[in-house]
Order: sequence, then C-alpha cells, then structure tokens
Amino acid sequence: MASAPKPMIRVVALTPQGGVLARTLSRSLPGAGCWLPRTRAGDDPEIKTFERVAQVFQEAFQQGEDLVCVMATGIVVRGIAPHLRGKDGDPAVVVVDEAGQFAISLLSGHLGGANQLARQVAQILHGTPVITTASDVRGLPALDLAAAQAGLAIENPAAVRQVQMSLLSGLRLRLVDPDGYLTQLAEQHPELFIGENDLDTALAGGWPGVYAGFRERAWPQHWLVLRPRNLVIGLGCHRGTPAAEILGFIKDTFKKARLSLTSLKALATIELKKEEPGLKEAAARLGVEFIWFTKEELQTVKVPHPSPQVVRLVGVVSVSEAAALKAGGLELILPKQKGANATLAVARVA
Repeated sequence: MASAPKPMIRVVALTPQGGVLARTLSRSLPGAGCWLPRTRAGDDPEIKTFERVAQVFQEAFQQGEDLVCVMATGIVVRGIAPHLRGKDGDPAVVVVDEAGQFAISLLSGHLGGANQLARQVAQILHGTPVITTASDVRGLPALDLAAAQAGLAIENPAAVRQVQMSLLSGLRLRLVDPDGYLTQLAEQHPELFIGENDLDTALAGGWPGVYAGFRERAWPQHWLVLRPRNLVIGLGCHRGTPAAEILGFIKDTFKKARLSLTSLKALATIELKKEEPGLKEAAARLGVEFIWFTKEELQTVKVPHPSPQVVRLVGVVSVSEAAALKAGGLELILPKQKGANATLAVARVA
C-alpha cells in the first residue's frame, strides 16, 4: 500500500532573530517553506509573507500542513486553539525558542508526527527536543502510531487513551491479531502484551485489549479496535438493481455475519456488469475500489457453490464467489449470500 505524501511544513517566525532560524529550518527540513511578516521578508522570492500570523495558522489547519513556530508558546497556543479538531486530524505543531535551544512537541505528537518533527528540528539546530507524551517518557509504544505504521485504521479513537492508560498503569494488554499486523510490536515488548487466539475468550476475560482484524463484536470501552483494509466483496446483481438496494443488502449481510465494513477494500464483479450503475454507485458511496474480471478469468476459479443458473445467464459457474476469490486470493470468509436482486460473497485479501 502506497504511503500518503507527507504534509508540507510551514516554518513561521515573527522577529528578526526568529527569521534567521526559520530560514535555516526551511532550507533543512524536506517539504518546508518559510513564512515571515511582510516587513521582515526582504526581497527573497522564496519567503512567503503575512500580515497576521493567525491567518497562517488557520490556513495550515485547513490544508493539513504541519507548523514549526519560532516564537513564544503562548502565542502559538492562542493562535491554534480555535482550529483544534482532535488528535486524529490535527497537524503536527512544534514550537522553537528564538535561541534554538528547545524544540517543543506541542500538538499531535504521535499520529501527527510532532514528536519526530521536534527531534528533526532539534538535530538541525543542535538543540534539545522536548517530548512530554507519557508513553515516550516511559519508553512505552504509542499504539495509535503503531497502528498507522501497520496500515490499520483506528475504529474507536476514544479507546486509545484508555488502553494507553492501562499500559501506563502496568497492566498487560490482551492482543488478538490473527493476521500478525502487530507481531513486531508484540515481540519488541513481550512484557506488555498477552497473545490470544480466540477473540470471544479474550473479550470475556474483562481485561483491556487490542484487536486487529475484520470481525465485529460488541466492543468494551477498554478494547482498541484496529481495522485492516483486507476484505473484498464479490457481487452479482440483476440489471437495474438500484444502489440503495445493493448497499442495504451489503450492510445487512455484514451485520449478520459480524464483519466490519471499515475493512472493506473493494467490490468485484464480472466484466459484463462493469457499467451497472447500481454497482458503481455502491462502490463510490462505500469509498472502495470497483473492479471486474473477464468471463475467462472467473472460469479458472474453483468455488464451493457453483450455479447452473449463473452458467445459463453469464457463462460462468459463479460471479460472487469467483470474483471475491479472484480479487481476494486467500480464502472465502463468507460464502454466497442471496438477496432479492443481488448475490454477494466475501473473501480476504492476500
């Protein structure tokens, strides 16, 4: 999976001395630009200017750009306060004193990358990074950062704090991770995690834990749920089946099978259905890829539930199971399910 491009970094200063540091940092940090007051910029065409620093802060938050602010912490706190949304959406904010002695990770230390950015800034200025996040101070792993590095989406961000507090309190976490997304983390910190094979048994124990997978349950507040994008739906439908009906069928089927839609990666079908409006719209509304296979490609796939009727209609023994397996490549998680006007199956992506 391709990683998202790093956000641009706005290095902002207010005073002449701050401007000297800002210019140095903007030249040394990849993807950085320098913002100075109009009266401090001189004739340098690479310097971006402003009248009010509050506008620079607002634009950075709107565009998801990180901030390195060479100025007093109080100015930065007051300036960014109206724009704060949450730890899973705010950009990194680092504050640097005008002497370049300290680089303070102020906001979005883990997920936003402010802790790492503060270390980079301090290294450039031969200063000291100031990291105050409890897990870093105690040498504990940051689970939100570990999830992001493993390509896992956090389904319940509020649980991050509870689970992290459990680690800080000295409790070991139950870890249910059937596909091994967090294996390296668990091996690095065996004193913090207890591996569990059975999800329901682990949940029944009453201990805090972490689950990485596509199964759905009634999650306790002290369980962190991490979702891989590793499910593919194979779909067949009658001509003209509306997207609303297809979406309702998908959601009902996933609910009954206790599968998470957050883990859905793609919808797959036969080439004959690639222009079916309901299928295309359903994929778009789910925010997943829409893919299709030729009749010849699907004929090579062995399925558990071949259908003579499907052979008569489209010339292959299966659409839903075959498309799911062709796209997924590992195993059929949910065999063919029939709705009024559509059929689906779910496979796990390799």
